[in-house]
Amino acid sequence: MTARGRVRGNDYRVLAPGEPGTPRLTVSVVIPAYGGQDKLDLVLAALARQTYPAALTEIIVVDNGSSPPLRLPEGTAARLIVCDRPGRGSARNAGLAAATGDVVHWLDSDVLLTPGAVEAHMRWHHAAPYLVVTGYLRFTTAEVPAKLPDDLAGHFEPAEPHAWLVDLVERTDGLTDNPQRPFSLHVGGATSVNARLIEAAGPMDEELILGQDTELGYRLAQAGAVFVPEPAARAYHLGPTMRMRDKQPIDRVSHAFVADRIPSYRWLRGHPGRQWKVPYVTVTVDGTAGYDDVRATVDAVLAGTVPDVSVLLTGPWTGLDRDRRAPLRDPDLELVLVHGHYLHEGRVHLAEAADADPAVPFLLRLPAGWIPGEDALARLLDLARDEGLGLVNVLLHESPDGVVAARLERVSAFARARIVAEPGEDLDDVVDAVSGVTWVEGETYGFTTSPVVPQGRRAAYRARTEAQAEAARMAKEAERLRAQVAKWREEAGRWRRSAVELRREVGTLRRQLAAAGRAQQGLRTLVSTTMKRALRKRLRG
Repeated sequence: MTARGRVRGNDYRVLAPGEPGTPRLTVSVVIPAYGGQDKLDLVLAALARQTYPAALTEIIVVDNGSSPPLRLPEGTAARLIVCDRPGRGSARNAGLAAATGDVVHWLDSDVLLTPGAVEAHMRWHHAAPYLVVTGYLRFTTAEVPAKLPDDLAGHFEPAEPHAWLVDLVERTDGLTDNPQRPFSLHVGGATSVNARLIEAAGPMDEELILGQDTELGYRLAQAGAVFVPEPAARAYHLGPTMRMRDKQPIDRVSHAFVADRIPSYRWLRGHPGRQWKVPYVTVTVDGTAGYDDVRATVDAVLAGTVPDVSVLLTGPWTGLDRDRRAPLRDPDLELVLVHGHYLHEGRVHLAEAADADPAVPFLLRLPAGWIPGEDALARLLDLARDEGLGLVNVLLHESPDGVVAARLERVSAFARARIVAEPGEDLDDVVDAVSGVTWVEGETYGFTTSPVVPQGRRAAYRARTEAQAEAARMAKEAERLRAQVAKWREEAGRWRRSAVELRREVGTLRRQLAAAGRAQQGLRTLVSTTMKRALRKRLRG
């Protein structure tokens, strides 16, 4: 095992969990239920057969408004609580609030676990404290028995595998090959999660109609989770799921809501002018750096090719008191101007500190006065996403006084690093271990300085501006010359085509003259012959 279970990306194979030895972690199995008493009885009977110690297992059944109310079979160790708020998300949150285990195991009320399933989950949780483990469901159409069979496979097979999950795992080498959305593995029917990870991510979103499992999976990923598919944790789902029966209408409803909350679903955010509840990237800028510099940076960010962006301007906004009698002599004038200029811009938020929404995938820390090129942010995001990087440092300026840099941080990588970091360890070094860190030149990505810059940088800025202007002039002149050459080539082509036509016409005329010469010679021969005949005839007569 690596130091403190340092998984890079989602490659959980470095953990290699074996037998947990003496199990020490407790697990709370949370079962939301609405009706289906006969299936619930079987689910509880299957839990009673688990090989994981019963003393470390807590079972919570949440009755979500069943009529008649659900009951627990005699002799079960489960607890029954009631949640009057309708919806599976509400029921799970009620069970989560009552859970006391180190690990929370979501389980649907129509899913029968094979005897070693919980133990297979817990082997992983003993290996690292930030895992989400999902078992392999098989969907059976067999008749629901009155009593739990001794041989589950013998009764419920043949059964269908969870096809999309199996396909996802196979396409990504078990979710280890830098998958873009491993959180899709978080399915509520048979998934276990470290309780502290849920505490960091937050509970189910009860505002969602559908897609709660995936949305929570996304927030777990943001909190630093690693997602593990465990084929040894097998279970049988009694009948098909609602999604298997009505995939298209369910996707239609789900996508209408999760698009606002899961920025990683880029294809759901095709509209170029929309704003979303959770943006794809937040750019933090020091709002106290002066109005002109702040405005140059923020306006450039908002004008870039990434519309799915928000800007967080930090400053002492709550204590700001404008001097209405002598505004030009107000010592806080620069802050007043920044505050007034962006107060009503929907993509700009004024805050006291640079604490961005933890659900936002990326955070760019950008010094005021530096202007990103139109596609600079898009290119940096592509670099981080394609190479799975946790941090991209952008070198903006270097001098004997130090280095000025911007930082594009992957929020999930920093969350993971905080979990596994040793006391006193540099967090960037840990991010490098779990995700990767790189440096790039700001100039390569089109970063320039604002015209309003400190005196020490004016000469460099002026020289760069003049060079850019000269380069633009030369490019324009080159374009003019290319156009002129193209025109000459076009004219030469016309001349070549005209010469070809002239040669053809001359050839035709030559052929016509030759034919006329032959005809004239024939006429002369005919006239000569006729005259000779006439002369001979006259002489004979």
